[in-house]
Amino acid sequence: MSILAGSATRVLVQGFTGREGTFHAQRMIEYGTRVVGGTSPGKGGSRHLGLPVFDTMAEALTATGATASVVFVPPLRAAGAVREAAEAGIGLVVCITEGIPVLDVIEVKAWLAAKGTLLIGPNTPGIIVPGETKIGIMPGSIHRPGTVGLVSRSGTLTYEAVHQLTAAGLGQSTAMGIGGDPVIGLDFIDCLAAFRDDPRTEAVVLIGEIGGSAEEDAADYLRSGYPKPVFAYVAGRTAPPGKRMGHAGAIIEAAGVTRLPGPRQTNSAGNGIAAAKIAALREAGAMVIDSPAAIGETVRRRLRC
Repeated sequence: MSILAGSATRVLVQGFTGREGTFHAQRMIEYGTRVVGGTSPGKGGSRHLGLPVFDTMAEALTATGATASVVFVPPLRAAGAVREAAEAGIGLVVCITEGIPVLDVIEVKAWLAAKGTLLIGPNTPGIIVPGETKIGIMPGSIHRPGTVGLVSRSGTLTYEAVHQLTAAGLGQSTAMGIGGDPVIGLDFIDCLAAFRDDPRTEAVVLIGEIGGSAEEDAADYLRSGYPKPVFAYVAGRTAPPGKRMGHAGAIIEAAGVTRLPGPRQTNSAGNGIAAAKIAALREAGAMVIDSPAAIGETVRRRLRC
């Protein structure tokens, strides 16, 4: 088993004929993902990469029976693309696009909650079930099937952690990025809950970063009793307050954390600093790893001792 996706997942690509959509759709097809077509308004009825192109998601879903979509649409149209996918009845949307206006994401997230559609991202590398399916932009070659679940706010650190795990002889059950923006769809708690219920997953690696309170919220969830080992790394230990580091959500507030609409946008007593997140995760029972270079070896030692 895996979480959220697998070999049977049928994928549509939104923004299919664009440069990014074309490049990554080709990589997904080569990996073995069941890409069944895509949408590009005005190009319906044509074919691209040997697959049908549709004007709308409603047409595409009716013709293909897709169960997931991946969004490569420019920022100002991306929220509309997510909404169109959900309106058509898709169950899972992976939004790769970064730079979407925050208010657009807030609005579409509230709307998705009523539709029952799950959103990964935005600003995510996507999700991969090694050996089965890749819905996103991560390099498939570094992944191996296995029993470690991985969830991360950082795309680059996701790749680094996966590479180390694979080199240490540990494959992954599912690896996914939840996105680095201030407002996202699925969060750490959603993924931890899914990994808890996944019989293939033996342990979970959680990679957080500064800003917001997602790591503290995850710690609260773990504190209630989590049945599998959790290894955590938090990036940004030396980041100065007020300076944004990489992702839009990776910023330590100088005085208090901006509260954003959403079910789990709770305040952080530590103002988003790494030390507060590390302390919360450690107190909740997670094994906190101090160096990103030690992720793979630490997990290997603990699981194989």
